[in-house]
Amino acid sequence: MATALREVGTAVDAERQVRVDLAAVHRLAHRFGWDDNIFNHLTHTVPGRTDRFLVKAHGLLMSEVTASNLIVVDQDGTTVQGEGTVERSALHIHAAMHLGAPQAACILHVHPPYATWLTCLQDNRLKMTNQNTMRFYDRIAYDDHYGGLATARAEGERMTKALGNHSVMMHANHGATTAGPTVAAAFYDLYYLEKICQEYFLVVSSGAAPRVIDEKTAAQVAKDLMDEYEEGSAMTWAAWKRVLDREEPDYKD
Repeated sequence: MATALREVGTAVDAERQVRVDLAAVHRLAHRFGWDDNIFNHLTHTVPGRTDRFLVKAHGLLMSEVTASNLIVVDQDGTTVQGEGTVERSALHIHAAMHLGAPQAACILHVHPPYATWLTCLQDNRLKMTNQNTMRFYDRIAYDDHYGGLATARAEGERMTKALGNHSVMMHANHGATTAGPTVAAAFYDLYYLEKICQEYFLVVSSGAAPRVIDEKTAAQVAKDLMDEYEEGSAMTWAAWKRVLDREEPDYKD
C-alpha cells in the first residue's frame, strides 16, 4: 500500500511539473510574439503515457494560461480532466505526433513571423549563414505540402511521418513545430529557430548574396553546439522561469 501511494504521489508530482512548465512556455510564447490570438498549440504528454496530453482550453489566450487551467484530452479529443475543449487542429496534429513520434513529449506548433516568412519562400531551406544557424544543421524536417487546415486525423499522421525523428519541422506556407523530450528542449529550439530566421531575413533583405558556411565547418560547429545542448537548454529554461516567477508568478496557479 505504501509503495502504491508513493507511486501515485510521484505521478502527481510529475504532472504538476509538466503543468507548470507548459504554462510557462505559453506565457513566453506570448512574450516573444509567437502566439496567434487564441490559436496555435503547445502541448505535452501526461507523464507515463502517449495517448493523453495537456493542452490549453480553446478560447484562452496564451497569456491567460496557468498550470491549473490546462486540460487533459485523449486521442479522441475527449476532455478527461479540466474544463473546456481542445481546438480541432490541435487535436489532429498533436494526438498523432505524441503517439507516433517518440521524441515528441512536448510539441510547440506556432506561426511566428520570421519562421513563417521562410516557409513562404520558393527556396525555403535555412542556409548555414551564422553560428546559430548551425544549431539546426541536419536537424530540420521540411514539410513541403500545404493542403489546408488540419481538419482530420490523417493530416496529423501525415505531418508525423514528415517529422520522422527530427526535432524541428518547417511547414510550407504555414509555420513551425519543435518537438522534444522536455518543454525546456522544445522551447530552446523554438527560440533559436525564430531568432535565426529573423537574422536570415535581414541578410536576404540587404540584397547582398549570403555568405554560406561550408559543410565541414557547419557539421563540426553543429556537433560542438549539440555537446552542450542539454545543459544549455536546461539553464536557459531555468533562467526564463525566474523571469516569470518575478513578473508573472500566476502562471503557476
